[in-house]
Amino acid sequence: MSEKKVVFKSPDISKLREVIIDHRTRIYINPDTDIEEVRNRYLARNTSKRVK
Repeated sequence: MSEKKVVFKSPDISKLREVIIDHRTRIYINPDTDIEEVRNRYLARNTSKRVK
């Protein structure tokens, strides 16, 4: 029997805006999203993981 192949389409990075979190972390967001809000959410999520 043949298996169905799953095809995953990557987002087009040229349509996204790059946000630099720190010297080695970069994330891509929609152009209409607030940069500071995204940066704060990312840092809050990662600091809560390190505490546990």
